[in-house]
Amino acid sequence: MAEHYIGLMSGTSLDGVDGVLMAFHNHSQASVLCSCALDFPPELRAELLALNRPGPNELHRAAVAAHQLAELYAQAVQQLLEQSGLPSNAMRAIGAHGQTVRHAPPALGNAAPYTLQLNQPALLAELCGITVVADFRSRDIAAGGQGAPLVPAFHKQVFGRAGESVAVVNIGGIANITALPADGRVLGLDTGPGNVLLDMWCHRHTGQNYDANGELAASGKLHSALLSHLLSEPYFQAKGIKSTGRDLFNADWLDARLQGFSGISPADVQYTLTELTAQTVVQAIADAPWNGVSPKEVLICGGGARNGHLMSRIAALMPQAKVLTTDSRGWPVSQVEAAAFAWLAKQTMEGKPGNEPQVTGAKGARILGAIYPA
Repeated sequence: MAEHYIGLMSGTSLDGVDGVLMAFHNHSQASVLCSCALDFPPELRAELLALNRPGPNELHRAAVAAHQLAELYAQAVQQLLEQSGLPSNAMRAIGAHGQTVRHAPPALGNAAPYTLQLNQPALLAELCGITVVADFRSRDIAAGGQGAPLVPAFHKQVFGRAGESVAVVNIGGIANITALPADGRVLGLDTGPGNVLLDMWCHRHTGQNYDANGELAASGKLHSALLSHLLSEPYFQAKGIKSTGRDLFNADWLDARLQGFSGISPADVQYTLTELTAQTVVQAIADAPWNGVSPKEVLICGGGARNGHLMSRIAALMPQAKVLTTDSRGWPVSQVEAAAFAWLAKQTMEGKPGNEPQVTGAKGARILGAIYPA
């Protein structure tokens, strides 16, 4: 019989909650039975964005925002149950990622490395009557890892092909790659900004939360000097295991690097920021140790996969590979990360590791997450 899990993901793009209800068959095959997407209410989105930076009364505001997020998660769970026709007691568990508001991993030289995802898993378990698995990243950090990215282990399960090299790219607010070389290894890292700077700049100049299909970028042209200046960021030069977030790539970072480039049109800046995402993704794929068998297929998921201009730039920079969305492999681009956290919840409930130490830098494989019983 199939086991059913729900995965909930709200990422660094801060656009809302993606949810999936999954069936796992014989502990190997997985399928999404239904999915949903809920936008953040504008007030909650604004507060979550503000909580990414220091501010007054943070502890209280964070607790209130976590409560509101859990209520939105519960709405997503209810939608999934109604769509599937399954009762809550048919679910083994919910994997609820929470909303990252701070990410301070060991690589940044932090004396007390940590990562913080706002969540209220106890409330979610109470509202839904379903066991909740949450706080996936902390154990990896405690073991000396980055706590991110965690999706490569799932990518291997669903996108890996024996004897073939495959690259998987998730372009959310932050972009990350999974390298699946033909020899069976699993590698990965955060490449840097995905949509975070694009969304920020687009909202500032158009009032829209994102650049639909990359139309603003496509109306502009590349500013080579600005791109070179952006690429001088030390994070891009660092090799090996690394992860990042809005702690680094935020409005202050962008505004500091735009000083001296005040004559550039908003469309040209948008084009150049899109090129930054494309080039850093492609460079990270090129730098991965493929052992002579470069990927012939690059699969892209996340919100960036819907940006036609960004997709075309990545394809142009990788003429030797097919650049496709994960839709082509039966996994809609908006479902992959939520599905990954359903899978990670399953790993936790079965007492199995969820991290890939060669990706995060942890001392070893670890069972991730904390369990909140129904």
